[in-house]
Amino acid sequence: MDDHSSAYQRAFLEGPFADWLERVPADAIAGVAGNHDLLAARDPALLARLPWTYLSDSAATVGGLRVWGTPWAVTFGDWAFMEPDENLAVRFSAIPAGLDVLLAHGPPLGICDRAVRDADAGSAALRDAIERVRPRVCVFGHIHEGRGEETFAGVRCLNVSVVDERYVLRHEPVEVELEMQPAA
Repeated sequence: MDDHSSAYQRAFLEGPFADWLERVPADAIAGVAGNHDLLAARDPALLARLPWTYLSDSAATVGGLRVWGTPWAVTFGDWAFMEPDENLAVRFSAIPAGLDVLLAHGPPLGICDRAVRDADAGSAALRDAIERVRPRVCVFGHIHEGRGEETFAGVRCLNVSVVDERYVLRHEPVEVELEMQPAA
């Protein structure tokens, strides 16, 4: 990423994106970086300064829900936060049980991950982690044309991408309601 691209991305994140986060009608917001967040890969503190709970292979209680977030996806081009699936298995082994929401950038293998190239582009390691930890819901994007919802291992899995494969805004945001669970 050259200095011009870096400056442009920083200005967008600290300006229009931060302003949009402030206007979102929600009590709390959690988010992760993704493959286009090249600057965030170089300067992780930048996203942490925005008006949200930024998760990067970490957990937080957000709006009363236990959330784990990860920016990683299976290598799919030359982007940020991408690694081979065998490396992701090590990263995803840290995902704890007892989650309400697993927030990932990339999809699990075979679940709302069909790319334009007619290939499944998800992570087997993430799929294994979902089966192991069984969050109440798993939310992801990354593969824009995979938008949709499936159930896997009793877990509601949602690809909530709002743009198509050409990055054109095509869909409304998805709203998910979870009933609060009593503390164990």
